Amino acid sequence: MTRTGGSRIVEETTLESGRLERLTARIETPEKRPSLEVRTPVTDEPIGAIPACTADDVAVAVERARSAQTGWERATVDERMAILERFGDLVLKRRGELLDVVQLETGKSRHHALEEILDVPLTCSYYAANGPSILADADRSGAIPLASDATITHDPVGVVGVISPWNYPLTLAMTDAIPALLAGNAVVCKPDERTSFIALALAELLAEAGLPDDLFQIVTGEGATVGPSLIDEVDYIAFTGGTETGRTVAEQAGRNLIGCSLELGGKNPMLVLDDADPETAARGAVKGAFTNAGQLCLAPERIYVDERRYDEFLDAFVGATRRLEVGLEFDYGPDIGSLIDGDHLDSVREHVESAVADGASLLSGGRTRPDVGPFCYEPTILTDVDPDSRVACEETFGPVVSVHPVSSVDEAIERANDTEYGLNASVWTGDRERGRAVAREIDCGTVCINDPYTVGWAATDAPMGGFGDSGLGRRHGPEGLQRYVEARTVATSRIGPLDAPPGVSPRWFARFMIGLTKLQRRLTRWLP
Repeated sequence: MTRTGGSRIVEETTLESGRLERLTARIETPEKRPSLEVRTPVTDEPIGAIPACTADDVAVAVERARSAQTGWERATVDERMAILERFGDLVLKRRGELLDVVQLETGKSRHHALEEILDVPLTCSYYAANGPSILADADRSGAIPLASDATITHDPVGVVGVISPWNYPLTLAMTDAIPALLAGNAVVCKPDERTSFIALALAELLAEAGLPDDLFQIVTGEGATVGPSLIDEVDYIAFTGGTETGRTVAEQAGRNLIGCSLELGGKNPMLVLDDADPETAARGAVKGAFTNAGQLCLAPERIYVDERRYDEFLDAFVGATRRLEVGLEFDYGPDIGSLIDGDHLDSVREHVESAVADGASLLSGGRTRPDVGPFCYEPTILTDVDPDSRVACEETFGPVVSVHPVSSVDEAIERANDTEYGLNASVWTGDRERGRAVAREIDCGTVCINDPYTVGWAATDAPMGGFGDSGLGRRHGPEGLQRYVEARTVATSRIGPLDAPPGVSPRWFARFMIGLTKLQRRLTRWLP
């Protein structure tokens, strides 16, 4: 360990002395503003402090962003696109430091942190390539063919608020911010107070890429203070977090009559059909359930396996899980990192202990690893889980998964849908067409075939979001950009007012309009 500016950081990182402290200089608050201590889950020691912003600080940040947005809106889409592409390049170029900051703040393994890094430039490139066509004016059919027309234009909503979580603090801030900026909006981001330094590092790279001053603002502090203030000031809110908090966000956005998108919790199912390869499915279960120590909203927490494949799958899954290495290194070594903090560790441990007390069998894991790190927990597999237990019904959000035999695909679908959540699911089969048919029966916003979540998340041209208690709206794809614009219809008449011409009786005009309506209906049915 080395000591830097009163905070301790792990000496294996590439961070320069005082780097984290300098990042907070991007937040302009009164000099005597109280601060919040930030601790790393790697050692549970302080690594720095962030300003505890107030409602007044939020109002100032939004005002500055709103002023900057006026000029940004006048820039062409190509000009905005070029800046965001440079930003994607810088993220790749500076990946070493960004990886260190992500690991330091979250305790995740380095290869799981790399997933965040790679996602950002791909998102930049997708919207750079497709944004101009998505935002372009579009001709629509007019009220009366030849006599009128209609054109759709797209204006930015103004200032977008992004409330990003701690589990994927880099990608989940930028995935929402990139299309908002491309659409001509300003962005004010409120990162989780445990993972604010990575957001500040990204803001620095956006500035280096050429983003105009004040267009991307960061406000740090307690969620209960900063979050509601942000929703009251902005024109749109993009939130990622827990379902109960999401309800509160949606309620406040509704009162303010602003749009919102919410990616919330999940209790995701994985279905292993009778024609699946058990070894492949087990490898996918390890990837899905234990990535980022299970702190992934897309992670499977319930696995339903056809009874004809159950024993083979379970043997392969348990064997692969027991071979995983839990560790905290700033290098591509350990498979699984840490949970975020002590409160979350207690919650995960309670889920497992209560399940075992209710009769569940523990096949792997189920132990804390204080020898590795203060909040490390072993990847855990449960069977014989009581369907009414907390671990069966509530999102654990940790490296814990339950495995259940089923007698048929219909039973697997029924049990998969027996939840209020509907974020992500996966289907494992040797017949991809069969898998697609099963996917259509699962009540989730995303269903992956023969992959736990990556093929769905990384399909940046396809929308990502949840059903039911898993949220509202979509990120990625055209939908992820369209949420940040207001559609305006410009309709033109070539013949003046669409009303009875002078000298034509209302009776004859009524007959004409009825006949025209019938003709339009026929044409609409038969013409493309």
